[in-house]
Amino acid sequence: MDVKKVGVVGCGLMGSGVAQVAAQSGYLTVVREINDQLLQAGLARIRDSLDKGVEKKKLSPAKRDATWGRIQGTTDMKDLADCDLVIEVIVEDLQAKKQLFKELDGLCQAGTVFASNTSSLSIADMAAVTGRPGTVAGLHYFFPSLINPLVEVIATQQTEPAVIEALLGFARVTGKIPIQVMDVPGFAVNRYFVPWLNEGVRMLDEGLADIPSIDAAAKEAFQIGMGPFALINATGLPIGYHAAESLAVALGEFYAPAAGYTARFKAGKPWDLEGEPKPAAKTEIGERLMGVVFGLAAGLVEEGAAAVEDINRGALTGLRWPRGPFEMMNEMGPKRALELVEKVAARHPTFKVPQLLRQMAAAGQSWELRDVKLDVRDGVATILMNRPEAMNALNEKVLGELKQVIAQVRDDPAVRAVILTGEGAAFVAGADIRAMLSKKHAEIAEFIRFGQEVLNEVEALPKPVIAAINGFALGGGLELALACDIRLASTESRMGFPEVGLGIFPGFGGTQRAPRAIGKGQAAELIFTGDQIGAEEAVRIGLVNRAVPPTQLMAEARRLAERIARQGPIAVARAKGAINQTVLTGQDAGLKYERDVVTSTFGTEDQKEGMTAFLERRKPQFKGK
Repeated sequence: MDVKKVGVVGCGLMGSGVAQVAAQSGYLTVVREINDQLLQAGLARIRDSLDKGVEKKKLSPAKRDATWGRIQGTTDMKDLADCDLVIEVIVEDLQAKKQLFKELDGLCQAGTVFASNTSSLSIADMAAVTGRPGTVAGLHYFFPSLINPLVEVIATQQTEPAVIEALLGFARVTGKIPIQVMDVPGFAVNRYFVPWLNEGVRMLDEGLADIPSIDAAAKEAFQIGMGPFALINATGLPIGYHAAESLAVALGEFYAPAAGYTARFKAGKPWDLEGEPKPAAKTEIGERLMGVVFGLAAGLVEEGAAAVEDINRGALTGLRWPRGPFEMMNEMGPKRALELVEKVAARHPTFKVPQLLRQMAAAGQSWELRDVKLDVRDGVATILMNRPEAMNALNEKVLGELKQVIAQVRDDPAVRAVILTGEGAAFVAGADIRAMLSKKHAEIAEFIRFGQEVLNEVEALPKPVIAAINGFALGGGLELALACDIRLASTESRMGFPEVGLGIFPGFGGTQRAPRAIGKGQAAELIFTGDQIGAEEAVRIGLVNRAVPPTQLMAEARRLAERIARQGPIAVARAKGAINQTVLTGQDAGLKYERDVVTSTFGTEDQKEGMTAFLERRKPQFKGK
């Protein structure tokens, strides 16, 4: 399905953000409110937000005006009839949402997809009142919807796979990071986050510690900026409280709001956060909160609600935790993680210890968290660089997984063409600077050698590879794109070789492939200046084949890949080999020279200064040493 026109029902704080995100990403957007007063307030909120974007230089005046021009406000439900996708962002009340979907079902065209922004209510219950359960799903935006990158894409047992694929694509085009979840209570993130909040209140009720002490212990254990009580205040008492009630109805007593939570909710007053934390119970507080999160996250995997990577990413992107639950469990080891979960179960008879966690502890097995995903369908393999919280930056783990995936694609006779793209705001935003800065000279040489090897394998793959450059392609990311055969770029993408600003220069083949692709002069200008260029300039100099609107990038890449896949596979493979033979003559020697010389830059003062300045977010002071 092709989403071109989006309807948003509800223009409050969440709805106005959802509408702005859609319109800003190029979609015609119809915003509906129940009366003109609420509609005008919501539209004014969007207008103010766009103006602030211009003031902060995050938006150009032209983009602001274009975004505003795509938004239509209405109080008439009939104006949603020809939308391809309608997202409800109304009050968190199941009956109200069911009534809305029933009304929309009678108004909208047959192919319209209905999506609910609910944080905890059953999508299947909403779908049941329509005659189109296969095209009903969840799109759970996290607050604030305009800024928070996470969106849970929720499928019921009846939701058609094509609908989920379209919603994942829609979320990506709008700059969000989607995670796929089944329609289970709490979906992915709230299943463990709401009980995490609730456990903090339980400890207060028990007299284990006061509010400042619980918040301080939680912040230290999870390395975050706000503890449970501060977060409840920030998001609003009703949100977490009602989510806990909903989880309790569906899953049992453990999830029910703590007594203190209920009292505070009824009083309608935020928690008093004042006071100095006391360290007495710090360890126990942190371990109890970890035990809750670990057990519930592992339980989600056990019941097949979501993939390990998606559950973990929900914490990284939606909650802004520096480590997700599975990373934390891997760091401490499966046996210790199980111990913490069992301690929680000993306190709460209705809290279940996942059998999967017991099995992993017995085997000493860690959770596998993959940063490169592979999907093969109808002769086309899509490789997704899937580390969006780090802008898909390349490190040994990512390169190793990419090497494995390339081998899978090479050995799969069903694959005739390949698309390589990135999750989130970047195709690949370069190599992992923090990891590189800590490496010794010999380690850097090996890292560069391995990076060159993997990109060589991308280039030598006997199947055409299309780079769908969806965002930033910088440094190693642009080098990866250059190793592909065909490059399509979103009109919003940015490309460049910023390495000289770090005191180094491209080392994964950039000095070899860029001159062959765009000529010595253009390559020299890009590499020597470190400047970034947009898609139109990249087309002009021949760096990419063509620029495509973000809403069409993956569809265009797919169409091209399918056209190639229909051709004779032997002829295409040998044609690619012949093209490469001409282009690659003499490259091995050039790559060795590049590797040796770029490695030598890692012994300079300028390299240390450049990378340190990058991490410290300041301008480097180079000395030429």
